[in-house]
Amino acid sequence: TAKEIVNEWTEAELVKILFAYGEEKFSRRIAKKLIEVRSKKTIETTSELAELIKEAIPAAARRTGGHPAKRSFQAIRIAVNDELGAFEDALQQAIRCLAPGGRIAVITFHSLEDRICKQTFAEHVGKCTCPPDFPMCVCGNHGVLKLVNRKPITPSEEELTDNPRSRSAKLRIAEKIV
Repeated sequence: TAKEIVNEWTEAELVKILFAYGEEKFSRRIAKKLIEVRSKKTIETTSELAELIKEAIPAAARRTGGHPAKRSFQAIRIAVNDELGAFEDALQQAIRCLAPGGRIAVITFHSLEDRICKQTFAEHVGKCTCPPDFPMCVCGNHGVLKLVNRKPITPSEEELTDNPRSRSAKLRIAEKIV
């Protein structure tokens, strides 16, 4: 549970998840603050946790980028639910289930998900080394997917106006070729 993570994990483990899952620049300061406070008493509520995180972040950094605890709460949520592991497993299973010619379209909403999607697609795309003028591949380095779009599709200005929450969305599409 989140309560166990906040109150029982080591400082190093806290730093690791805050930095890796929340991309939190102040992960060391936050972890140090949590360890310091929980040595005196258990951290019980989310509002108490949010206040501690806010105190750990320098004042100048708190003035920009939304609520100062947003990234830390995201990191804890991802750790509790093993969201990235589940996402990666689902992607692998979806690729296996696709019929030849079938397409998979994945919308991601933060950079961690997008990186996993990009890397998973890349693992399944062939790295053909045949000269471009060969009529067919003879090197044997063909994968099971081809990318439909090399770069992710992002929301248009019109979409952003109609739906501001779409600002972080990225769409990646791949097609099964084998």
